[in-house]
Amino acid sequence: MATIVDVAERAGVSISTVSHVVNGTRRVAEKTRASVLKAIEETGYRQDALARSLRRSLTDSIGLVVSDTGQPAFADMVRGVEAEATKAGYTLLLANSGEDPEQEARTLEALSARRVDGLIVAPSAGSSGEAIDAIRNSGTPVVLMDRVGSGDSGDQVGVENLAPVRELVAHLVGHGCRAIALAAGNLNVSTISERYLGYAQAVKEAGFTVHPGHVITGSGLSQETCAAALDMLGDRGPLVPPDAVVCSSTETAIGVLEAASRLGLRIPDDLKIAVFDGFPHADLFEPRLTTVEQPAFEIGVTAMRLLQKRITQKPGDGEAWGSEVIRLKPRIVYRTSCGCAS
Repeated sequence: MATIVDVAERAGVSISTVSHVVNGTRRVAEKTRASVLKAIEETGYRQDALARSLRRSLTDSIGLVVSDTGQPAFADMVRGVEAEATKAGYTLLLANSGEDPEQEARTLEALSARRVDGLIVAPSAGSSGEAIDAIRNSGTPVVLMDRVGSGDSGDQVGVENLAPVRELVAHLVGHGCRAIALAAGNLNVSTISERYLGYAQAVKEAGFTVHPGHVITGSGLSQETCAAALDMLGDRGPLVPPDAVVCSSTETAIGVLEAASRLGLRIPDDLKIAVFDGFPHADLFEPRLTTVEQPAFEIGVTAMRLLQKRITQKPGDGEAWGSEVIRLKPRIVYRTSCGCAS
């Protein structure tokens, strides 16, 4: 009886190539495909038996790599991925890259070695994307969550970043603010750079100038942001201190709030604040914080659903195998920190 080895040898290809032809798990050149099919016919090997023997072995496990599981938004995304993965019968392997591209690459390699069926990744700041591309090229599906890599054109699930920040700035202008700053953080992070772009567009549309001295960059950690905000808000530079600050994350918001407290600034009387990231318990602060609330849990659920689709999808299913970019809409909740009455 002919074997898979016989088919591969007669066609002059590898065993894995025969598998890809029969199961449709990867694109194969038409000439090669024809050679494999001819070899199957000549050896008398039954295609259904071959398909059963070569069917891809699944581990029913999913890898999830995020840059910082301690961040509230990421924690909710992880819960969303986990809930959907459990429902679908997958075991979730969770790892934290710590915003370290090298650690991210090592973690991705380790998960790939465990033969996970697919990966969901929130790339670290400064990630080149090479490790992710290598895994994709090996045939393992990858979905990027929340953040995207430089020039990445694969599957992505995240939130709209630009439009909500534009709306926040316009809202603050409506409250009479004329010097609006941005506590941005790390501009190498795609979400942060998009929020910066929304800020810059809105400031210019309002007829004002974007001053570098009114944009706090850096690590985005609260202590570093606080130190920069003390200089910016404390009239220690050539610019007029801002009368409002849009914070691009929970971490930067903590830093700005600490700086305002040390300087004795009253919110919203002396300084108006709005926060992107859904500050935890924002409605319990005094004053209550205006926030952009991300559908973080839904982002995780959506990312897992897309990954499951890729795991089960085969070329030739009648559906175009193109990448998907899904952006969910956040919700702005206006409270007293921006000058609203309630």
